Amino acid sequence: MIIDLRSDTVTKPSKGMLDAMITAEVGDDVYKEDLSVNALEKRLADMFGMDEALFFPTGSMANQAALKLHTNPGEQVICDKYAHIYNYEGGGASFNSGISCKLVDGNRGMFTAAQAEESINPPDFYHSPLTSLIAIENTTNKGGGACWDFEELKKIRTVADVHNLGYHLDGARLWNAFIAKNENPKQYGELFDTISVCLSKGLGCPMGSVLIGNKDKMKGALRVRKILGGGMRQIGFAAAAGLYALDNHFNRLAEDHKKAKEIGEVLANLTTVKKVEPIETNIVIFELNDTMSETQFLNKLDEKNIKIIGMGSNKLRMVTHLDYTDQMHNKLLESLKSL
Repeated sequence: MIIDLRSDTVTKPSKGMLDAMITAEVGDDVYKEDLSVNALEKRLADMFGMDEALFFPTGSMANQAALKLHTNPGEQVICDKYAHIYNYEGGGASFNSGISCKLVDGNRGMFTAAQAEESINPPDFYHSPLTSLIAIENTTNKGGGACWDFEELKKIRTVADVHNLGYHLDGARLWNAFIAKNENPKQYGELFDTISVCLSKGLGCPMGSVLIGNKDKMKGALRVRKILGGGMRQIGFAAAAGLYALDNHFNRLAEDHKKAKEIGEVLANLTTVKKVEPIETNIVIFELNDTMSETQFLNKLDEKNIKIIGMGSNKLRMVTHLDYTDQMHNKLLESLKSL
């Protein structure tokens, strides 16, 4: 038995999901004739109370399209120093849109409205990039699955409105935030101009993300997706997986959160662990003390067929997910206690 906690992207489609994929009604999505894709896009647009949605093969592509829709070359996006769009999308902001990132020194990937406002460049000072967008990530990946305070998000919306800036949400793990904070999609749809949501993380799909927004921002989305190489044909087989996941895998995320907290409790009692970051959702980030190196810790777990990720500087990460069973969970806890 291999226990893989490197990411919630390692899941494989369940039997029910595979059945839904095999029986999906498909067509040519480039012509907008794929019934399953159309159904998924409409469902998500309605769920968030927004005008339109567009299916993308990956979350990075959906985010990159959003950056392109909100900005012009030479402009700047405000984001946290931990942001996925800055750290984990291959430099796509500069390559695809010709923009730079103004990094905010936030807390676990989250910053305040005051910090956002301080980061805006004076629009009449032509020596600095023109600020055109504020982007946030919820939950924060590098911040350990932390959830933003919704009241602070509302305050940042006010800052964006006052300064005529766009407001994008990288919601790759937004489903986890909904469960952890008892929030709902329409709250977010009322707040943001564009939202990307991922189907291949907590929801267990083999691929796919969706960009959701209102007409004024989404009118060029189809063209941008084409330019980025995201025009797809009978992709309804993947969209059907998304529809199935929304019906069957959304509410169960609470199980992943519970297991993550239990892992954190065991780690906090290990003499080799210096600190465990607060755990709200399905991500566990912890730091080792000087008695054991990151490599030694990883090797000891690997000997027990347990895979996790090293983040450098003696920090490590575990992510619970759909395929992480109760049996695996019990084995992991016992293995950690024996280290």
